[in-house]
Amino acid sequence: MEIDLSEKPVKPKKWYRALYFQVLVAIVIGVLLGHYVPDKAINLKVLGDGFIALIKMIIAPVIFITVSTGIASMSDLKVVGRVTGKAFAYFLTFSTLALIIGMIVSHLIQPGAGLHVDPASLDPKEIQDYVNASKEHTLTHFILDIIPKSLMSSLTGDSILQVLFVSIMFGVGVSLTMPKSKPVLDFLNALSHPIFKIVEILMKLAPLGAFGAMAFTVAKFGLGVLVKLAGLVGTFYLTSAFFVIVVLGAVAWYNKFNIFKLLRYLKDELFLVLGTSSSEPALPGVMKKLEKAGCAKQVVGIVVPTGYSFNLDGTNIYMTLAALFIAQACDVHLSFQQQVLLLLVAMLSSKGAAGVSGAGFITLAATLAVVPDIPVVGITLILGIDKFMSECRALTNFIGNAVATIVVARWENQLDEEALREALK
Repeated sequence: MEIDLSEKPVKPKKWYRALYFQVLVAIVIGVLLGHYVPDKAINLKVLGDGFIALIKMIIAPVIFITVSTGIASMSDLKVVGRVTGKAFAYFLTFSTLALIIGMIVSHLIQPGAGLHVDPASLDPKEIQDYVNASKEHTLTHFILDIIPKSLMSSLTGDSILQVLFVSIMFGVGVSLTMPKSKPVLDFLNALSHPIFKIVEILMKLAPLGAFGAMAFTVAKFGLGVLVKLAGLVGTFYLTSAFFVIVVLGAVAWYNKFNIFKLLRYLKDELFLVLGTSSSEPALPGVMKKLEKAGCAKQVVGIVVPTGYSFNLDGTNIYMTLAALFIAQACDVHLSFQQQVLLLLVAMLSSKGAAGVSGAGFITLAATLAVVPDIPVVGITLILGIDKFMSECRALTNFIGNAVATIVVARWENQLDEEALREALK
């Protein structure tokens, strides 16, 4: 029995009832309120945090059901290993390319040149929490953290990789014990319907969450800081746009789909990511839409959750761009060997950064700590604008994972070409 996640034909919604429009309006109102009434707007953080918490509550069941039923329904379990291998090959290639592009752009534009900042004049207390968090961000800690304390604890925690690990193991277990385990598979297939209905209900609160998150961000950090560091913010946004349109656009063209049509198809999720500065709230929606667009359930179930930790194109662009911005601002000259070291360290530290707001800043602190020539205290220079840059990081990460899923599905001959064309219309 297969999960039928397809939607029944319905009349197109009125433009003002579309989720993306409501979220966009909420973002605009949030920005205005945060700018003009900051003392009131700063208290609206609870709306954004509450919405993200609600979505995170349902992410584990969505991943568990999608992955376990997808694998359990497969006759050849070798496909799981093959899909995972191809996904990681894609992730490694384009994550590294994103790091290199960020480094090249920082050399060409040099957004930090001429600031002549004395590191001794910066206050390290402002970034102490991020530095402390970065000390725990080691490869060993990350690998061990994939293994949950118990089978059930993964479903009650907040680690996507733990849920994915248990889901794959459970799906393999069900597959290897068929037909005795068929009642279990039937139950999970039936359970998918109320789970995805809950997702649909929660998404109606998206405008409220985006409104609260944006109002708080503007109220706390202010739009003025964007003007002061407009060079770095603009460079980052333009570089990310180049990566999406040119690099991912070329990948999409080679695999016979249009990047702009894909962005239009995922517009609800994109505006949700923009409003909350996090790609996690959009995870259930993008998994459902990619299945509807013809990607096999098992491919979606493996590539999307894994990509949320290993395929962070936006975070990678940000890390090398921000690191060299700090070096330029503090008049630190890095040799070619030091820049290669920075690239290698960033390649490792970026893996496992969760798709939540602020993770990019923590991984940046972890990277700079290993390259002593760049003062870690220099990240205080971008502390004020990091929140505004996190939207772009999350959007680029999200788009990169959507493209990766379609590409891997095509590589595996697990893509319904007609369904993809129809969805992207």
